[in-house]
Amino acid sequence: MTASSQLPTGTALPAPPAPGRRRLITEESVTALFFILPSLLGFILFYAMPALRGVWISMTDWDLLTDASFIGLQNYSRLFQDAEFWNALKVTLYYVVLNIPLQTILAVVIAVLMSRLTKSMLVRGLIILPWLLPPVVVGLLWLWLLDPNIGIVNVALKSLGLPMIAFLGLPQYAMPTIAMINIWQYVGYTALLIFAGLQSIPGSVYEAASIDGASENQMFWRITIPLLRPVLVFVLVTSVIGSFQIFDTIAITTKGGPINATKVMNWYIYEQAFTRYNMGYSTTISIILFAILVFISLAQMRLMRAGESDM
Repeated sequence: MTASSQLPTGTALPAPPAPGRRRLITEESVTALFFILPSLLGFILFYAMPALRGVWISMTDWDLLTDASFIGLQNYSRLFQDAEFWNALKVTLYYVVLNIPLQTILAVVIAVLMSRLTKSMLVRGLIILPWLLPPVVVGLLWLWLLDPNIGIVNVALKSLGLPMIAFLGLPQYAMPTIAMINIWQYVGYTALLIFAGLQSIPGSVYEAASIDGASENQMFWRITIPLLRPVLVFVLVTSVIGSFQIFDTIAITTKGGPINATKVMNWYIYEQAFTRYNMGYSTTISIILFAILVFISLAQMRLMRAGESDM
């Protein structure tokens, strides 16, 4: 006797569950929400709400001392006519172009050398040591090393019979010097990220390529670089974002000079807010910088196919 024959006459059978339908609230989702709740609250309180308030401040005239007055989009229209803003954007882009390609190439070279020659924890610790130093300490260190009179770099140049150079005091040298300082600080960290990516590539891929007669150069460009793409996407996106946000080194060394040669956008935002007391206008620049970073990050991820894997 079947189960359906035991039901009273006229009783409808329960409808089977629709395919693909799931409960929206499950025990697992509640547990997950419980674990992410502290971070979610922190994000809302310390990121989302200040960001929304920043949008409102960007539409006001506020000097930090008196009440803010609403002026609509006047700060945004002023921005596009501000020659200092466009110079700051140009200087920032110049720094990014100086910093990112050289830092990434050096990091790849260091990572490959570590992978081929040594995997010592001591070597990895020494390489990442500059990254562990606070940016303020790094700025002070290089400010002393590059001092035009008593800095060890200029003392070494003088001992070699070369002219002493004010690396941070001349417009043509200031920004390349800032880029060099930040490359020195962050290249080790970037190299370790790429080194970790190299360890995830199966050795059997190289063995198969070697059996097929591929040279070291061919394996590097046809295997290593394509399989490193997810790591390189992460490195490039985070490095570009960090480069656009440079502030500490410039605040310690050049303070935007000489002759605005190192006045990047973050320094210009600081100057407008805490030197000229234009908090509304400085917040407008911050929002534009945020929009630029979002656009560049999305473009990088799209062009580098961040959501795909060649593994």
